[in-house]
Amino acid sequence: MRTRWTFTFALAAALLAGSSARAAKAPDDKTYEQLKLLVDILGYVQDNYVDEMDSQKLVYGAAAGMTRTLDAYSQFLEPDMHREMKTETEGQFAGVGLRLNVKGEWLTVLTPMPGSPAYRLGMLPNDRIAEIDGVSAREMDMTEALKRLRGAPGAKVKLKVLRGPEEAGEGAWKSREFEIVREMVKIESVVRLKLDGGVGYVRIIEFSAKTVDDLTGALKQLKKEGANSLVLDLRNNPGGLLSAAVETASLFLGGGKLIVYTQGRRAENRQDFTAGPKAPYAEMPLVVLVNGGSASGSEIIAGAMQDHKRAVVVGQRSYGKASVQSLIPLPDGSGLRLTVARYYTPSGRSIHRDEKHKTGGISPDIAVEITPETEGRLYAQWETIYAKDEKPRSAVKPEDSVRDEALDRAAELLKAREVLGVLKTDPQTP
Repeated sequence: MRTRWTFTFALAAALLAGSSARAAKAPDDKTYEQLKLLVDILGYVQDNYVDEMDSQKLVYGAAAGMTRTLDAYSQFLEPDMHREMKTETEGQFAGVGLRLNVKGEWLTVLTPMPGSPAYRLGMLPNDRIAEIDGVSAREMDMTEALKRLRGAPGAKVKLKVLRGPEEAGEGAWKSREFEIVREMVKIESVVRLKLDGGVGYVRIIEFSAKTVDDLTGALKQLKKEGANSLVLDLRNNPGGLLSAAVETASLFLGGGKLIVYTQGRRAENRQDFTAGPKAPYAEMPLVVLVNGGSASGSEIIAGAMQDHKRAVVVGQRSYGKASVQSLIPLPDGSGLRLTVARYYTPSGRSIHRDEKHKTGGISPDIAVEITPETEGRLYAQWETIYAKDEKPRSAVKPEDSVRDEALDRAAELLKAREVLGVLKTDPQTP
């Protein structure tokens, strides 16, 4: 009994000590009384539950439950999950290669990561995770799902997913099963191509610590190859580091222009992120591609380019994730991923997704709608095969490929701008 109470009062003291760093509470605040309730419950469970319980497991469960009352992006991370999240930010992790989000009661694929096992097997954005290794994933929290999906490289995980158009109702969703072998998934940052007509193409897969360096190198190489305009492809880019997204935007926006601002709970928590005085590619004609898998950092860039009329945004409405998370390490190796602010485009737009009213996201200047089937085939075309002494090639044979309508439209816009520019400056033109 003494050990138990020593532990519980130590927990209460630690939590109260942590709260002392915050601003003073109102006199009628009942935080201590509410915290005592938590301590009492912990004591009753330790003394009376039918099986003996690990006190750390109970505390972790309480922490996880607390964060589940917040939003879909805040979560308590046990030490192994905390380590994996940090590793992922640094560039790789062991798992199946899925970015997940929560839509209603379903864990939903935000995007498969290119080159990952899930990507190669054909999983798509908006696939609902129905089962993981035979365990129902409906209403499963994000922490539990990631724990089941990630693991040692070489181990298998079985997934049952539901796929179908959301607007057609529940009956239209069909189940599919995948057996995926976990592996180390490297987060590739940038893919570049030189298109016809002086058009360069860069696809940013995710915003990591290396993105800006990779992008700068790609742009320099494209310029050497004769590119004088650019398609920046942010389709299925789920975001990543806020700083990397801001630095990416700064390559195309100069003059100290506002890129994005974040606003926390209090007015004084506003933070502005601006471009530098000069941008190396401020004059390069630019088209930005987005779709329903473009979220967070990719929406920051699309929103900034749209508000400043720096680029034309082409594609489909983006996802609508406009919240900022901070990863807070805790003393025992666990961590807290906490939503601390929301971000707004330079004009003050909030593009945060509203499930109830089906609003949010960046609306493209030019909409190009494609079917899920075509989108899946496009993902396969993006897969690149590397072989010794051979040029990189698409995993799909040319005769089996489909037209990328959004990319074609973007390239046409840039080529037309080039032609119109020549016509405008030609002295013989009437």
